[in-house]
Amino acid sequence: MSVALVLLCCSCASRLLQGALTPNAQSANGTTKVPILVATTRNRATSNPGEMFDSSRGPEVAYASIVVSIPPDSARKIGEIQWPSAPPGDPARNFVTVSADYLDNQSFSDAVTKVAKQTRRTKVLVFVHGFNNRFDEAVYRLAQIVQDSKVPAIPVLFSWPSRGEVRLVAYASDRESASYSRTALEQLLDTLSANPNVKEITVLAHSMGSVVALEALREIQSRRFGDKVKNVLLVAPDVAVNDFQTEIQQLGRKRPRIALFISQDDGALKLSRTIAGGVQRLGDIDPQQEPYKTEFAQEGIMVFDLSHIQRGGSIILSTITRRSASAATRVETDGRTQVKFSTTSLPGSTAH
Repeated sequence: MSVALVLLCCSCASRLLQGALTPNAQSANGTTKVPILVATTRNRATSNPGEMFDSSRGPEVAYASIVVSIPPDSARKIGEIQWPSAPPGDPARNFVTVSADYLDNQSFSDAVTKVAKQTRRTKVLVFVHGFNNRFDEAVYRLAQIVQDSKVPAIPVLFSWPSRGEVRLVAYASDRESASYSRTALEQLLDTLSANPNVKEITVLAHSMGSVVALEALREIQSRRFGDKVKNVLLVAPDVAVNDFQTEIQQLGRKRPRIALFISQDDGALKLSRTIAGGVQRLGDIDPQQEPYKTEFAQEGIMVFDLSHIQRGGSIILSTITRRSASAATRVETDGRTQVKFSTTSLPGSTAH
């Protein structure tokens, strides 16, 4: 497949041109309000207030609090974002923003504590988006994930400065920005781990976001609160297989539980493999082939093969989080809590 066709396969549909994060004063019956806390290495937007943060790198980590209104299930297709055709949107039919506020570091920490006490939730879900994501898209995607999975956790978005474009130069720029943001993700995980109201953290990373997540996890493992990160879900990880193997060894046996969701049909991963000179990406391997099958079994890594599901990457992401998160059960094995995923909740998938 040519690079041009691969790029087309990676494109995002139904994007709102601008203004998605401009607060909407309208309300409608049956909607759900989803609060999202944000840490980002993006710059504040200056030309478009409804953007909040643009695609350039900020001088320091910035924080925000955003509340997203989601239309009733009867008015939407579960697993998808219902974008308005133009701002401000209709809350009865579209995702709309209820409030959007900038925070400082202390206000962010206070907000985590406040939400934990109000909801009596002690678990945090940190979402790290992938390539070709604008800030508003990442916010709405996490809101959709939380709504459809019904996961009982405090949602926190970590957004790095992806350019939100499908071009070769944008892909290269995104990879640099992802690596640049590793330290900021470390700081976020440290902040959350140090909060006494937070008992457990799950990291959900998509595509290129897996690079940021794995590098940050390696750095925090030896720290005092590093063991609060219990679960890591890597969806279509855009990571070289050899790099992943190295990261796993460096994380050691006390690492978080890791689950891989892979697809040999992912267009973005085909692009990445082409740019990398044919180097195999973790997200598009065949888990039945050796040495992968044996290595994953030895390392206790769960693998879900979503190849041949005829859906785009973002839809596969939402399907995974909607069905696997809601189907997850916790069992005690030799005194250790483990996460088990019901494979029947993932149509067309194969677990290994």
